[in-house]
Amino acid sequence: MENYSIVIFIMAIMIGLSAMADSVRIPYPVLLITAGIAIGFIPALPVIELNPEVVFLIFLPPLLYDAAFNINFQDFRININTIGTLAISLVFITASGIAAVAYYLIPGMTWPLAFVLGSILSATDAVAAMSITKGLGLSSKTNTILEGESLVNDASALVAYRFSVAAVTGSAFIFWQASAEFAVLLLGGAIVGLVIGRILGAIIMRIHNNAQATIGMMLLMPFVAYRVAEELEVSGVIAVVILGLGIADFSKKIFPDRLKQQSKTIWETIIFLLNGLIFILIGLQFPYVVKNISSNQLLPYIGYAFIITVIALLLRMIRVFWQRANLQKGFERGHKRISENALLDFKNSLIISWSGMRGIVSLAIAIGLPTHLHDGTPFPLRDAIIFISVAVVLFTLIGQGLTLSWIVKRLQ
Repeated sequence: MENYSIVIFIMAIMIGLSAMADSVRIPYPVLLITAGIAIGFIPALPVIELNPEVVFLIFLPPLLYDAAFNINFQDFRININTIGTLAISLVFITASGIAAVAYYLIPGMTWPLAFVLGSILSATDAVAAMSITKGLGLSSKTNTILEGESLVNDASALVAYRFSVAAVTGSAFIFWQASAEFAVLLLGGAIVGLVIGRILGAIIMRIHNNAQATIGMMLLMPFVAYRVAEELEVSGVIAVVILGLGIADFSKKIFPDRLKQQSKTIWETIIFLLNGLIFILIGLQFPYVVKNISSNQLLPYIGYAFIITVIALLLRMIRVFWQRANLQKGFERGHKRISENALLDFKNSLIISWSGMRGIVSLAIAIGLPTHLHDGTPFPLRDAIIFISVAVVLFTLIGQGLTLSWIVKRLQ
């Protein structure tokens, strides 16, 4: 009952602060994270631990499904080259870059442990970027690229994380085997998403005149798709994304306007509550991870986190502007798959680069680190990795979050 009361208390604060965000002119994710940090330091408050399984099963499916359902599919197809670059190659580049910095910077950090930290922080969270830039008039292209990246990069990061943790426990890393498993995970997830989408489409065809039943099925199926995919040991993230893309196209043809409006209202409310809870939970974790770090290590670890944040931002900027140059060259050479609409200008490239904030997935992966290795020994530097990961998430969300809207306005 005590924990139930705390959840109600946090949700009330979240709703109130979200309503205040416009008047105080602070992006509501930043406001909620700051509030979460402050709440976490209340002495009498019981520890609210973030359960990674809850994040991946309760938070992730509806957020991914909503983003996939509402994405501009035409823009998605036009910009698939850029989206794929950010969601796959940039994830592994970032993981490797952070690993190299961590290995040479942090005492006691081995290469396997460094890659664990790199994989945790390799994926960006477009939910935060979209929440911060909402109402700033970003182009459809920029929104689609950011959303499209977030739909796929979580799968890439989770695969990198799986192999890096396996390396810590003593398993050998074989590149071709890892690549083949990555392809199987993506393909298997896509098949699951297609099959669940066909099943949901057939059900909706029969019940679409019943608004409550139709909306209820659409609310349920993202969780079903994610769970089925994970049970089959393929990518639940990709399964939910493919489901969302398929049902979005299907709904345009069969849903009456009244049902579309009802469904939109319900989903907007759900996503608002989930997003708000996520940002508060991110803030809440900081006071708890601080307790596991000795006082003489606190400032050095914060410094490491800041350096890693800067390196991740620089790597993203280099890759985005490199992609811009590649697209321009391909277009000038008459590459059929690169249209003029796929080109990136300086403004889009800078906004996309600065929107590389880390979020709830990085936090859940970090907190979900195993406590012990297979031989029973404690997982090396576990507290340090979790603390640095949480600090980087906060640096990106608060630092880049506070400046992103300013950059967008300056670029007009």
